Amino acid sequence: MTGSVGALNISAVRFFMASVLAHKLDGDGSPLLLLNGGMMSIAAWDPIALPLAERFRVIRCDLRGQFLSPFTESDPEPDSYTLADHAADVVALLDHLGVKRAHLAGTSFGGEVAMMVAADHPSRVASLAVMTATDRLTPKMQAAARALETQTRAAADGSVSGGTLFRALAPGAFSERWLLAQPPGFVEIRARQFDMFPRQYFAGIASIMQALRGLDLESRLPRIAAPTLVVGAGLDRTFPPEHSRAIAMAIPGARLEIVDECGHAAVVEAPERIVELLLAFALAVDAANP
Repeated sequence: MTGSVGALNISAVRFFMASVLAHKLDGDGSPLLLLNGGMMSIAAWDPIALPLAERFRVIRCDLRGQFLSPFTESDPEPDSYTLADHAADVVALLDHLGVKRAHLAGTSFGGEVAMMVAADHPSRVASLAVMTATDRLTPKMQAAARALETQTRAAADGSVSGGTLFRALAPGAFSERWLLAQPPGFVEIRARQFDMFPRQYFAGIASIMQALRGLDLESRLPRIAAPTLVVGAGLDRTFPPEHSRAIAMAIPGARLEIVDECGHAAVVEAPERIVELLLAFALAVDAANP
């Protein structure tokens, strides 16, 4: 439910912090904004952002409540933050950077935010790429989201460790095939990293999970006018590929790609394929709109 979990090597990230979302810029060219899954942070995009930066001005940000954009005392209450609020944050970031229109690419929660921006702020979106996202939450998804929100709140108040949360998250985020290909102890190493995260981080993730309650974008999707690429993952157990198909069917003219043998964390499991898809798509849109 939370999207891809990449390595959070925050010490290696140079970022800008202002009244807007924490963000990082790479490259030059047409602006292309990457939007995180729920438990991602800026550094997790490196294998995708850096190749894209050879042709685009790549913008990365942590959404409100994520590692580098924690809630502050001047912000609204975290539990009142909605998907529309996250979309407004993205528009404010584009304003801050002087970007009138950008290619938007979001995975999981970031895909939900990207669709909200494209539907409600169409003039700001040159193209839309939605990866391993969903059009709505089924009852099964709602139950999983509530359970994960409960676990993140427990990690926030210290009732459970961050590592316990990661161990519960990993089977849904990654495909079994990919996990088996990782070095021995991969999950435990990542779990110990999560043990070191501050409680504020988990409180922010709980807010993001809360923003997903009752998610249903079905009425908004037909309003999206931007050229759209929808990427699903064949082994996604969080948002199965039929939901990517539903998104592509609902958005006029959308193109669908399913990355086989890949789980929900497609941006982590198959970064080369994601780069290939995003690069070809955004370049084609730019070529058609010089």
